[in-house]
Amino acid sequence: MADPRGFLEIRSRADRPKRPVPVRLMDYKEVQQRQEAGVLHQQSGRCMDCGVPFCHQGCPLGNLIPEWNDLVWRERWDEASERMHATNNFPEFTGRVCPAPCESSCVLGINQDPVTIKQVEYAIGEKAFEDGLIEPCIPQRLVGRTVAVVGSGPAGLAAAQQLTQAGFTVAVYERDDRIGGLLRYGIPDFKLEKSVLERRLEVMRQEGTRFRPGVEIGRDITWDVLRRRYDAVIVATGATRARDLDIPGRDLAGIHYAMDYLVRSNKHVAGDDVPDPIGARGKHVIVLGGGDTGSDCIGTALRQGAASVTSLAIGRKPPVDRADEEPWPMMPRVFEVSTSHEEGGERSYLAATVEFVGEDGVLTGLRVAETEHREDGTRAPRPGTEKVLPADLVLLALGFTGTESEQLTEQLPVALDRRSNLERDETYMTAVDGVFSCGDAGRGQSLVVWAIAEGRACAAHVERHLTGQTRLPEPVEPSERAIDLSL
Repeated sequence: MADPRGFLEIRSRADRPKRPVPVRLMDYKEVQQRQEAGVLHQQSGRCMDCGVPFCHQGCPLGNLIPEWNDLVWRERWDEASERMHATNNFPEFTGRVCPAPCESSCVLGINQDPVTIKQVEYAIGEKAFEDGLIEPCIPQRLVGRTVAVVGSGPAGLAAAQQLTQAGFTVAVYERDDRIGGLLRYGIPDFKLEKSVLERRLEVMRQEGTRFRPGVEIGRDITWDVLRRRYDAVIVATGATRARDLDIPGRDLAGIHYAMDYLVRSNKHVAGDDVPDPIGARGKHVIVLGGGDTGSDCIGTALRQGAASVTSLAIGRKPPVDRADEEPWPMMPRVFEVSTSHEEGGERSYLAATVEFVGEDGVLTGLRVAETEHREDGTRAPRPGTEKVLPADLVLLALGFTGTESEQLTEQLPVALDRRSNLERDETYMTAVDGVFSCGDAGRGQSLVVWAIAEGRACAAHVERHLTGQTRLPEPVEPSERAIDLSL
């Protein structure tokens, strides 16, 4: 194990330092910075190497957390990177954007601050690239089978890398102009700079994965043609259908889906000429929805120079500590302060949106009321509590309702489940032989770490389907692992 007395002598967490708020609001560079080596050494030494490491249960990837905590403490970075990559294709992504359900399951968290697992993971990913430990894993021979991966988010990239390294010829199709999906356009640079994504994509190119950006399957190439062209197809298109809010005034100018706003911002930051920008400078911005997407909108609007930013959530404010009905080692719903929340704006709970208010077709305000929780479990605006908040820009960050599947279901006989996700069996295969689904397209809106886990598992099933066996690691199926409370 790491330091046998580490958790006794170092009893508190030391998280990664952040750039000062006034400084970081001037640009889109990553907020968090590298941790000093001595502090990281102490923090990794707090891992107790538990007899039953519940952090494994909390992580959908089953990361070997006590092992690489010990190796980091001993400064054996090459071995730490090897153990990390045995279960996680992209620790440099998860070390930045994962909410760390492993830390909620840390045994030390029963009566102390849990181990800073996420920042150790981040440090391993960065150190591995800096020291040249990340080398292309080029297969010694090809198996003579082809696989198309549709969608280049974390699930699609994980599946593609696994199969490429196993000797399959893999092509990744992406309808956007650049590869990366959610990682590229859904997450702002202040959380994940795109140079981090590019260096990993370059490794995958050297391994042999072929990328086809700017190709929309279903339109540029039909799904049935793609299925005939490849031995197997993996659908990893994500859950991109945004949840709307059908109330009076919805057609007013100035109301946008959060993801449309973030995509345009990310393209602008990348230096693109955005023909239809959505800007927040000088505007009163209201974000509907209190999740990660809403938080990203807050940070983006503040960097754009918004006059004010207000976040509204229809539910109650979460408790600061885990509730009795969410005991350890479950991932609790607790009040969280993201880096964007630290930067400014107001947060309001029990706020039910009643109406979008405007003049001459343009948004001017938002009529809200206090949320009333009824005995039957429903929620409604409480009469007599209405008020109008000034708003020039409203961003809908209300989650997602499934995958965009119209062209797919028209061109292939695949089915949808009751949540509008692609229906699949225990091997990730849809109703069409040789067509698989993984990530948010199959499980619904979830976390990046779940997407990677599904991509890895799906790749193993594809290899077994095409060759009769698999040499790829087969993680425990996500349905049999941690309880997923991300929804």
